[in-house]
Amino acid sequence: MTQIRWGILGASKFAREHMGPAIHAAKGAVLSAVASRTSDSVAPFQEFAAGCRAIEGYEALLEDPNIDAVYIPLPHHMHVEWTVKALNAGKHVLAEKPIAMQAAEFDALIAARDATGLLAAEAYMIVHHPQWQRARQMVVDGAIGQVVHITGAFSYDNSDDPQNIRNQAAMGGGGLRDIGVYVLGSARYVMGAELENISAKIRLESGFDTFASMQGTMAGASYSAYVSTRMHPHQEMVFHGSEGLLRLTAPFNANIFGEARIELHQPNLGLRVEKFPAANHYVNQVEAFGHSIRTGAAYPWTLEQARGTQEAIDTIRAIGSDLG
Repeated sequence: MTQIRWGILGASKFAREHMGPAIHAAKGAVLSAVASRTSDSVAPFQEFAAGCRAIEGYEALLEDPNIDAVYIPLPHHMHVEWTVKALNAGKHVLAEKPIAMQAAEFDALIAARDATGLLAAEAYMIVHHPQWQRARQMVVDGAIGQVVHITGAFSYDNSDDPQNIRNQAAMGGGGLRDIGVYVLGSARYVMGAELENISAKIRLESGFDTFASMQGTMAGASYSAYVSTRMHPHQEMVFHGSEGLLRLTAPFNANIFGEARIELHQPNLGLRVEKFPAANHYVNQVEAFGHSIRTGAAYPWTLEQARGTQEAIDTIRAIGSDLG
């Protein structure tokens, strides 16, 4: 298979602005079709991908024999249903995070993946960014000694957009599902361990969380993070060790929120900064997905890894005391 022919289920803003262009730009990939209710909504995709076809209806795209892989940017609560449908239709699947609403739903995803022998993965793009690959290697190599404490933060304010699916409880809204996956999953990726001994505080609004702080332990280190959809935009991850400190200043929206960079603070060596101005983790993600399809190589973020993050989110949602 020289090129992976991609189809997208739904003409979402995110797909139009980020993943559609990434598929078009990725080596070995071609954006073949977008399924939507109206052809007009597909027109913006055709502006940068001239051969992209407009297909009416998601089922029709899944039945198309000229599609090899499907990207799913639908609302959170629709991810499991359409991932399973796509797998059963013979398509490889990359579904937006969170790929499931509860950890138990991963059983159906993993079963469908294993039964079909196809690749199914959560679109957790940060593990494809060189800043995170480098951060993990630094920690493994002992650049900061033993990790003692991890802090994370991710916030933005969408209070002025009540119709946004992130402000709809029935559609899986709330900060934990939308951005909690980042402060939790990134630390799990670097540390190679799960979050344990969890405690949490949550502020709810119309049945979904607008603020959540979480604490616990991870591979012997203490962990503390917060996410919010009602605060000034901010993002940062810090790994504080016995012999240094590692800080990522734009860990999740690299080169959009700010320049992708790692700060390594070490005693007697001062500050060393590594910058990644050219990396596009969306393009890298598409290329890694295609590489795994062609070669059978392990994909960097498996369904089992994604389930670990969802298990932590489920626990936080279940035990978090309401701040009112």
